[in-house]
Amino acid sequence: MDDQPLDNQPDGQLEPPAPPPERYPFWSYFDLVVFFGFSFPALLLGWALVKGALTMLHIHVAAAAVEPVAEQAVGYVILFAALKLLLQVEYERPFWPSLGWKRIRIPWLWVVIAGVSAGYAVVFVAKLIRTPETKNTLTEMMQDPTSFWVMLIIGITLFPLCEELAFRGFLQPLLVRSLGAVPGIIVAAIPFGLLHYHEYGDSWRHALIVAAAGAAFGWMR
Repeated sequence: MDDQPLDNQPDGQLEPPAPPPERYPFWSYFDLVVFFGFSFPALLLGWALVKGALTMLHIHVAAAAVEPVAEQAVGYVILFAALKLLLQVEYERPFWPSLGWKRIRIPWLWVVIAGVSAGYAVVFVAKLIRTPETKNTLTEMMQDPTSFWVMLIIGITLFPLCEELAFRGFLQPLLVRSLGAVPGIIVAAIPFGLLHYHEYGDSWRHALIVAAAGAAFGWMR
């Protein structure tokens, strides 16, 4: 009896085995330490560049929030430019897709519903734990109209984007790979809340609320 070729393939021409799936995230905890370790020098360099430019140009900014916001924004640009360089040079991977910046697979309506629900949940928890109204750095910088609008615009654009890329895009995938989905999301939310502890007048309740919001963002991620 004549031998029949398997799967209609000619003799000696078997399909090569499929390559193993790439490990994600492909970066390491060492890269994480390098990134967060560089955050302070990056912010310091942002402060020096803005301060130096204002001094050289003899510009005095009256609005309280404009100068510190500009310094932090420049620092963030430097920090994430360094991260982009790390991903491209070390791993030859694109920046945005690597950090989870992809087209969502669920309807936009569900995203809106989840966001609104998370907002109401945060307000409910804040009332439940009796979060106080405290004077802090943020409220002090928003006293004049210009500072108010600067803080409002930057607070819903660049700063949240950078924080999400750092904590949900870069930190959380490593923790989820090591600890599992739920523990990884929770652990990633803890430093996110602590980051805002001093901003809200050293209030642990505010930090807890921010951490809870971070966990909700992590679940969406």
